[in-house]
Amino acid sequence: MLISNHFDVAQPVEKVWRFFDNVPDVAVCLPGAEITEDLGDENYLGRVSVRMGPVALRFDGKAAIAERDEQAKRIVVDAAGSEQRGRGEASMKVTAVLTRQGTGTRVAVTQDLQITGAAAQYGRGMISDVSSVLMRDFATNLQEAITRKERGEAPAHAAPTPARGFRIGVQAALMALKRVFARFFLPYQGSPS
Repeated sequence: MLISNHFDVAQPVEKVWRFFDNVPDVAVCLPGAEITEDLGDENYLGRVSVRMGPVALRFDGKAAIAERDEQAKRIVVDAAGSEQRGRGEASMKVTAVLTRQGTGTRVAVTQDLQITGAAAQYGRGMISDVSSVLMRDFATNLQEAITRKERGEAPAHAAPTPARGFRIGVQAALMALKRVFARFFLPYQGSPS
C-alpha cells in the first residue's frame, strides 16, 4: 500500500536536513516511536506503539537508512518489524524529500507499507487517515525539536507514549467522512434543479 503525505516546516531546508542526520532525535518526533539501540552504520533497533480503539499494536523491529542523497535532500529508510503478540508483521520503505517552500521547507513523505495481522483489518482508508494524523503530529514535533536545538536546549527525549487511538481514530474518521461527503455530494453542486 502506497501512502503519500507532505507537511511544511518553518525552517530552512539546510537546517531541517541537518536535523535528519540524527535519527534518534527524528524518531522521538513520531508519536509512539522510539529507537531502542543504535547498531551502527545507520542501522537501528526500535519500537512503534499505536492504539486504535480497543486494539493496541506494538511492533518491534529494525530500521536502516538505505539511501541519503545530500544533493537531492532525499532520505530512504527501510523498516520491518513484528507485532509483539505475534499477530502480524509490517514492513515499510519511507522516502522523504525536502524542498524549499518560501522561507521554509516542504517535506514530502511516501510510505510503501506492507502489513499483515490485526492492523490490516482497518483497511487502506483508515490506515492512510491515521498516517496523515501521525504525519501532522510529527511535523509539529519536528518544528518544536528544531526550535529547541536552535535555542541550545536539550532534545525532549521523554519516554515514548503510544500514538493514542481515540484522538487519532476520531480525526481519521472525520477525514473519511469528508472523503465520503466529497465523493457523493460535491458532484451534485451546480447541477441544474
